[in-house]
Amino acid sequence: MKRSTLAYFTKYLLDFMFITGIIVCLTVPLIFKQAGKYLPIIKENYIAFCIIFMLAGLFAMSILWNLRKMFKTVISGDPFVTDNVVSLKRMGIYSFVIATLMGIRLFFAITMTAMVLVIVFLIAGLFSLVLAQVFDRAVLYKLENDYTI
Repeated sequence: MKRSTLAYFTKYLLDFMFITGIIVCLTVPLIFKQAGKYLPIIKENYIAFCIIFMLAGLFAMSILWNLRKMFKTVISGDPFVTDNVVSLKRMGIYSFVIATLMGIRLFFAITMTAMVLVIVFLIAGLFSLVLAQVFDRAVLYKLENDYTI
């Protein structure tokens, strides 16, 4: 099977995002401490914002982890496996959790960015769950085909 440059590029991009995401998650308290000097809303809600964003970051890292696992199967040429169905379901749930966390954030400060994040992660969650169903069906067809041969 021909090696896809796009698949490898995406895998390396996911690896980079995962590593930098961990660094950002770990430094959220420091970042918000500095931002609080310039933005009163962050200073007033420092602890709540740290908790919300660190939790959202943890779930975002979990999504990236699952995507990285999936890309290994894409690169190996066998993406229609049960593990990918499980990963897609998890990513859907994690997306809903992030949307909820960003919704909670709206109680502290209503911003267009937070509203967009809620919508984006709701759509991502729905998309992941639907894609999980598609992959589940593809795995079933693949298994049936393998048994036929």
